[in-house]
Amino acid sequence: MSKKYEKLAHDIIEKLGGKENITDGYHCQTRLRFKVSDETKIDIAGLESLEGVAKYISNAGVHQVVIGTHVKDVFEEVEKGLELDPSKEPSGEKKGIFTSIIEFVAGTFQPVIPALSGAGMVKAVLALLVVFQVISTDSQTYYLLNMFADGVFYFLPMILAFTEAQKLRCNPILAASVAAIMMHPNWGALVTAGDPVQFFDIIPFTLATYTGSVIPILLVIFVQSYVEKFLNRIIPKSVELVFVPMLTFLVMGTLAFSVLGPFGSIIGGYLASFFTFLSVHASWVPAVLIGGFLPIMVMFGLHNGVAPLGVMQMAELGYDSIFGPGCVCSNIAQATASAVVAFRTKDKKLRQLATSGSITAYMGITEPTLYGVNLPKKYPLVAAMIGGGFGGLYAGLTNTHRFATGSSGLPAILLYIGDDTMRFFWNIVIALLISAGVTAVLTYILSFKFETDELPEVKEIVLEDTLIISPIKGEIVPLSEVHDEAFASEALGKGFAIEPSEGKVVAPFNGRIVAVFPTKHAIGLVSDTGVELLIHIGLNTVELNGQYFEALVETDQQVTKGQPILTFDLEKIQAAGYDTQVPVVVTNTPQYASIETITVGAPEWNQDILAVKV
Repeated sequence: MSKKYEKLAHDIIEKLGGKENITDGYHCQTRLRFKVSDETKIDIAGLESLEGVAKYISNAGVHQVVIGTHVKDVFEEVEKGLELDPSKEPSGEKKGIFTSIIEFVAGTFQPVIPALSGAGMVKAVLALLVVFQVISTDSQTYYLLNMFADGVFYFLPMILAFTEAQKLRCNPILAASVAAIMMHPNWGALVTAGDPVQFFDIIPFTLATYTGSVIPILLVIFVQSYVEKFLNRIIPKSVELVFVPMLTFLVMGTLAFSVLGPFGSIIGGYLASFFTFLSVHASWVPAVLIGGFLPIMVMFGLHNGVAPLGVMQMAELGYDSIFGPGCVCSNIAQATASAVVAFRTKDKKLRQLATSGSITAYMGITEPTLYGVNLPKKYPLVAAMIGGGFGGLYAGLTNTHRFATGSSGLPAILLYIGDDTMRFFWNIVIALLISAGVTAVLTYILSFKFETDELPEVKEIVLEDTLIISPIKGEIVPLSEVHDEAFASEALGKGFAIEPSEGKVVAPFNGRIVAVFPTKHAIGLVSDTGVELLIHIGLNTVELNGQYFEALVETDQQVTKGQPILTFDLEKIQAAGYDTQVPVVVTNTPQYASIETITVGAPEWNQDILAVKV
């Protein structure tokens, strides 16, 4: 196996606080995802500075490191360096109901995507063969190819049962077996016969078909996870191998046919009616919303809760008009915006990043260009959102839908071939041309305002002796007395701390903002003389998720000494039970000969506190 990403993996683990700090690690299509014990040990600026890392994102207690399409190769090296303890829960992780639901839905559906994608491409090939009259719909070849594609959808409950059980930490084989009970041909024969079914002549079983369904199996396995854990707890270990599966099948088989399955079928019916209503009366709404706002959804992880609606619609109606059309319009718009930036910018490094990012975005992977180009520069993101919205509007008004899930880039247009017609294919092509055209024009026009003809002269910073003022009013405290080992041990760098008397942070020197943490509890700066400084407001205040903090500056913004850069509500943070000590550390300490605190007590404003000498 290639060692190409061995160093990158090692550096990522180190910047996350070391393998001892990481409690869980996995990956999706473009990102490494981690859970940690202590979030204060994460070196965000260091992570984002690594060659090969596009962006760091913190969302709902999950720390995401955006890598790109080769993330699987990187994770293979990361996994070697991790010693995971699943029983070790991250400290301070507080999830709301909405976040938990999204995490549950995403964790259940994401592993299924490759199978659905493969089946979708088989469907596309089949449709092409029919449209171009290579085979006929009554041929055995058509019958068999259709079977190749439909197998995934027919047995979707079993597949979802397996992935849901993994998410809920119950036995996935037992879960798939319960799904198999619900899909047994004998039950199908009873449903077809239509005669009332009574279990032990007492419990009525509702006649409903569960092949290809989604909601019933989600409810069944959710309940099974509790039943199974209860049985494991009360049944002696010596006989649990026999009695836990037996009782699980008896209990869940009864509940599945009498209560949970029928209830799930009712919900599925309502969902189907809702999807049908949207398709007939408001087909443009989902495509416009997804086409315009998908980048924002991706940034907050909301797309993980919306995308499965497309799978559910496809299971109920045989097509997806909820997520697919808007998603592909948004992705092509982002790719186009990045391509225009590559054409207009004079910055060689940015041009290279924008070019490679646009290529992967055209293939359906947008995170590298979203976090590396469009979001930092802002105007390409705005243009892409408008362009994606217009493309989505056309797709919605023409009731364009896809017949299988899969890639959301240019290859995805094959998924719109179906119903033995090319109508949906041509409609999605037109929608993508609209998205790309509107985005290209807007990005190009805006570039004249935001892209200068000449790049500013880039000067290499030469380290100089520097005096640093206190960024906050209050009492100076030696770093060794900070109530956090990472700071007190000077592992993060030398400096000082402050017991604040007011909630305003100012720039301690002339320089540039290099990092505004997503939770706004910390900020990174670099002086014009080369000092890299971290100001961390309070201890463990990352758990507040930005509450009581307000950033007044942005990344890459120039600041002058004494300029307000952040405010916080000191009293409310104290009332919430958090230590308000503010460590101020020089993160590039090894580059200096000495770093000394030259003032004690409560200094006056603009008084020098720290002397940094080369």
